[in-house]
Amino acid sequence: MNRRRFIERSVFLAAAPFVSAWIQGCQNASGKSEPSALSSVPAYLKDFKAAYQVDPRGAALEWFTQAKFGLFMHFGLYSLLGRGEWVMFSEKIPVAEYKKLKSRFNPERFDADFITDLACRAEMKYVNITSRHHDGFCLFETSTSDYHSVNSPSKRDLIAELAVQCQKKGLALFLYYSLGADWQHPYFYPRKYNTIAQPEYASPEPSYQWQNDDDFSKYMEYAHRQIRELMTNYGPIAGMWFDPLIGYYGRPDLFPIEQTYAMVRQLQPHTLISFKQGATGTEDFAAPERSGRSLEDNIRKRFGEKAAAIAKKAWESNKNKHNEICNTLQEKAWGYNEKAAHKTTQKVLEMLSSAIQQKSNLLLNTGPLPDGSIHPEDIKVLSEVGKHI
Repeated sequence: MNRRRFIERSVFLAAAPFVSAWIQGCQNASGKSEPSALSSVPAYLKDFKAAYQVDPRGAALEWFTQAKFGLFMHFGLYSLLGRGEWVMFSEKIPVAEYKKLKSRFNPERFDADFITDLACRAEMKYVNITSRHHDGFCLFETSTSDYHSVNSPSKRDLIAELAVQCQKKGLALFLYYSLGADWQHPYFYPRKYNTIAQPEYASPEPSYQWQNDDDFSKYMEYAHRQIRELMTNYGPIAGMWFDPLIGYYGRPDLFPIEQTYAMVRQLQPHTLISFKQGATGTEDFAAPERSGRSLEDNIRKRFGEKAAAIAKKAWESNKNKHNEICNTLQEKAWGYNEKAAHKTTQKVLEMLSSAIQQKSNLLLNTGPLPDGSIHPEDIKVLSEVGKHI
């Protein structure tokens, strides 16, 4: 048995006890597993057991107000290029050309055990990772397409590996999911409605098949199937973290957002929902980038008064909740950028203090290197922050 197979088998065996416990008591009348009838308390909510038995979502919200600090990770095919997570868009890389990166995806040093240990060392209480970013590549096995990490040279489900370690160490697992953009899906709405919807190619992208509004339902069916997979295949999910909000406001009429939220809450009642500043105002918390502010003016400039009014209403409903501010360890970079400077321990402590003063958690992002390892400067800073805390 080679080292990789040994690790994969070890991950599976480690996962078995909590997955089995999760499935037991989650059988509906038909015998099909449905995590909506939870019988066991997720490990990260063990101190909220009594509240959980009465109101799972309320218990999760109480936990969230005390969490304060979480680790964010932007990792995917874009990491191989070292020019940030928007490289496909900014460099106008054709879909077929960009997809060739899958044949090079083999992050041998992505170590969920080390990552979660690092989060614990930094006194973080949860981890959030890009299960799927705007390029459409998934870090989990999905039946919807072959565009995922298990169908790459790595043959690994990184979400599964991280889920095992989070459960083992009492960390909450949040999953970033790019609901408001997918640059490779043939039926996402076109660029004419929103400049971030697709790269600005010099000639028509042959894989894009949109003809009319009805086509968008094919994308939403695809997205809902993937969200359901994430919510049913990986044990307790602490939160679904949707992005990019600007993609939603490009055509809010096309997104059955209430249906999306209802599905998440039915599958796992404790799972919290965020969609940046807010799509409907019914999110459990807002998660603006870098500072707590509304997107109303930006949306007005892009899409007009009607969209701005929806955005304003959502933000007004969310702004006074216990929220989250997401920020980066690299300067102005989420996915790994080989040219970006890294922030100091003192700067991170200032960001954490600022977030807490704003009645928010700090979700601090690192962009793993192409081989999946965490940048040495980020390891150093996070370890030092933990000592200060």
